[in-house]
Amino acid sequence: MSLKFAVGVLACLAFCLPFCEAQDYVLNDRDGLGRRFDGIGGLSGGGATSRLLVNYAEPYRSQILDYLFKPNFGASLHILKVEIGGDAQTTDGTEPSHMHYENDENYFRGYEWWLMKEAKKRNPNITLVGLPWAFPGWVGHGTNWPYDFPDITAYYVVSWIIGAKQYHDLDIDYIGIWNERKFNSKYIKLLRYTLDKSGLEQVKIVASDNLWEPISTTIRLDKELSDAIEVIGAHYPGTTTIAEALLTEKPLWASEDYSTFNDDMGGGCWARILNQNYVNGKMTATISWNLIASYYEDLSFGRDGLMTAEEPWSGNYVVESPIWITGIAQSRKAFHNSDRLRYSPPLPAFNVSAQSATFHLKGSFADITSLQVWHSKFDFKTHNSVFFKQLKSLKLSNGSFALDLDVDEVYTLTTITTGQKGVHPTPPPSSPFPKKYKDDFNVRNPPFTEAPDFADQTGVFEYFINLTDSGPHVFTLRQVVTQRPVTWAADADQTISIIGDHNWQNVTVTCDVYIETAKAGGVFIAARVDQGGEAVRKAKGVFFWVYADGTYKVTNDIGLSGTRAGVWHTLSLTVKGQYASGMLNGYPLWKSAVVLQPTNGWAAIGTKTFELAQYDNFAIEAE
Repeated sequence: MSLKFAVGVLACLAFCLPFCEAQDYVLNDRDGLGRRFDGIGGLSGGGATSRLLVNYAEPYRSQILDYLFKPNFGASLHILKVEIGGDAQTTDGTEPSHMHYENDENYFRGYEWWLMKEAKKRNPNITLVGLPWAFPGWVGHGTNWPYDFPDITAYYVVSWIIGAKQYHDLDIDYIGIWNERKFNSKYIKLLRYTLDKSGLEQVKIVASDNLWEPISTTIRLDKELSDAIEVIGAHYPGTTTIAEALLTEKPLWASEDYSTFNDDMGGGCWARILNQNYVNGKMTATISWNLIASYYEDLSFGRDGLMTAEEPWSGNYVVESPIWITGIAQSRKAFHNSDRLRYSPPLPAFNVSAQSATFHLKGSFADITSLQVWHSKFDFKTHNSVFFKQLKSLKLSNGSFALDLDVDEVYTLTTITTGQKGVHPTPPPSSPFPKKYKDDFNVRNPPFTEAPDFADQTGVFEYFINLTDSGPHVFTLRQVVTQRPVTWAADADQTISIIGDHNWQNVTVTCDVYIETAKAGGVFIAARVDQGGEAVRKAKGVFFWVYADGTYKVTNDIGLSGTRAGVWHTLSLTVKGQYASGMLNGYPLWKSAVVLQPTNGWAAIGTKTFELAQYDNFAIEAE
């Protein structure tokens, strides 16, 4: 990157050892400009992390998108990486596949298509990256290993790229292999062949979205593999690179990084990562997991995003410090690392001190006479931090200038005069999930296939038009995954979608249910569900089950219900204090099941196995 575009100035990090008090630095492009800067990005998915964003009403949804993608406004991201949905739990929920079954294709499921289009609308030059975390069960033919059938897996991934262009006019720039799993050289080569055969020579491969090794060594020993891969991507590299990766002479990316609580300490962590990844780690791109914390905060890694938008019902969102750090990001000052940084290996020991720095511009830089100055200052004591503030322009004397740099500061100096800090009107105040909630699924939420506020944790629940029903249940919500996916996390054996407030204690949940599996089918409604995300298998709650064999179960109460498949039934579950009661079709089924744990949690719906089932007229009343 040329100084004529942007220069970041930092104390005791990029240019000298810690504890320097005064130092001179020479910036000279006579011998070239060094590594190409590929950009800063955000990752949507890797666990349904943008799930609640799509439910925001306008103008708030567009305002949020502006802060993420609009150039010269907020983060102004260069890269958007998205999960290729695989119908499986991938951290905070499931994202639907474009091919639930082998003979099924639908390129309008989920919200990643919409998000990519919105990003492109704001920044036509944004780089788009796709990566699978999981795969539908048919891809693995009942195994949990997609590389056993590399031709099928390659076909599945390439179909997603073709669908992006055919149905949404989206050009995918990079494609990954399988998130944080062992790579397979045969598959990577076959994927490259399949891309080329499909006229997608311009789509580049990133591998392996895990560690620097063994992919770096393998590339150096296998020319065909090296030719197939454009970028080596590592996750949470700890701001360092290894010699083997450098020797490949490939671009190196931190293809997933950050994963830190987005308070000011998290913003400082992000600043240090962005700076040191490029300067010390020789990485030309850094992509944040995640793009936006737009999922229920009590799920895994709540608020680990560049900004927060977790209340579509109120319209409230928060532009957190990492947004402004990204916007000012060309080079970064060191900060103490947040203890919320996940997965990352221990970062190198560091410390900083105030410094007086003098810079001497040589080569083509010597003609620069003034620089625009942008400044951020973290205040961890009084929390009066200042972000992305434009200071008076800096005049140069004979190509030189000096700066007094304090700790916990970030500076960007640039010749660009069009920079600005974007602002939208203050969003509505925060409020909890409404205590009275109803959805008959008749009013659709285009272009999305999920009903508002439901967060699928295992399985996929989609809008459905029941053409065989001429009565009141034409428009329903349907669980559609019928085979256990090729998983990334530990999906539950039962499908489940949560909704509401994790703090709810006393609540009534009502829903019409339709069992489609005649022999062994079953469905439930639930309250006080205490866990989701990667811990969904350990979730506890008050589950009201009814089965196709005419029985029911709730906590320790089991009995006859008369329920059967192919018939609509109305379930109602009331939990208050230590007791739960239930009704079936308006009549009490039991009166006082004892509930000791858990004491609070979300409402939920789900099925006994991976099976088809429908839901209608869902309602909640909480105290």
